[in-house]
Amino acid sequence: MTETAKRFDTRDITYIAMGAVIIAVCSWISIPTTVPFTMQTFAVFCVLSLLGGRRGTLAIVVYLLLGAAGMPVFSGFRGGVGVLLGTTGGYIVGFLFTGLIYMLAEKLFGRRLWAQALALILGLAVCYGFGTAWFMLVYARANGAVGVMTALGWCVFPFVIPDLAKLALALLAARRIPLDRG
Repeated sequence: MTETAKRFDTRDITYIAMGAVIIAVCSWISIPTTVPFTMQTFAVFCVLSLLGGRRGTLAIVVYLLLGAAGMPVFSGFRGGVGVLLGTTGGYIVGFLFTGLIYMLAEKLFGRRLWAQALALILGLAVCYGFGTAWFMLVYARANGAVGVMTALGWCVFPFVIPDLAKLALALLAARRIPLDRG
């Protein structure tokens, strides 16, 4: 059976569900600072690194669908389409782009550490870009236009170093956990 025709077995479905739960639980972990940080990005990086691109991306999809359906899986125990349509919803939806980029890189370069790291960094950059564009659109509708640098200063710059640290920790953790990466 070819890779594209491969069906999901019970193990795949279990891993995908557990990945979605890990992302949800980590989104509830908040580090209070001037700009609060969650462990949500760590979970996305970890789930992709642990489960592989296909199952990891599907775990992100399940997480997004649970949240859109109203389950309180987003930060602050929030859920619903309103969260995704809000100012920071683009960053949450952007996790899907991170997964798709990771899955593509995995198909092209395999599971080499450099390819995983590069895919996650590129995915994070796309997530930031999509989220910032979404933020600017939603914010402008409610409050008036905001400049790109202002939006980046509010929504991206404070998170770059912590997110890169989480990315490195996720890759390190994933390499230490023995798991069928399917």
